[in-house]
Amino acid sequence: MKNHLIKRSFRLAGHATSIALEAAFWTVLESAAAQRGQSLASLVAEVDTARAAQGLPLASALRLAALTHARTGPAAAIRQDQSQD
Repeated sequence: MKNHLIKRSFRLAGHATSIALEAAFWTVLESAAAQRGQSLASLVAEVDTARAAQGLPLASALRLAALTHARTGPAAAIRQDQSQD
């Protein structure tokens, strides 16, 4: 069976990490980053920082940010993550 997750590697807070998400989530996150005028890596780092206090796994936080972006737009996705602190 073919793996439906796509792995991407990033350097977050000086550490290399890989994140596996479904293609649809990566597509939405790329769109959110482009609409905000930032790189995907920058958006991932921002979500990583916002989710740290919640103890939420990074993949889960990225899925929630993608869902929020799909519903309301890119800026709201990050604001929602930060407001849950």
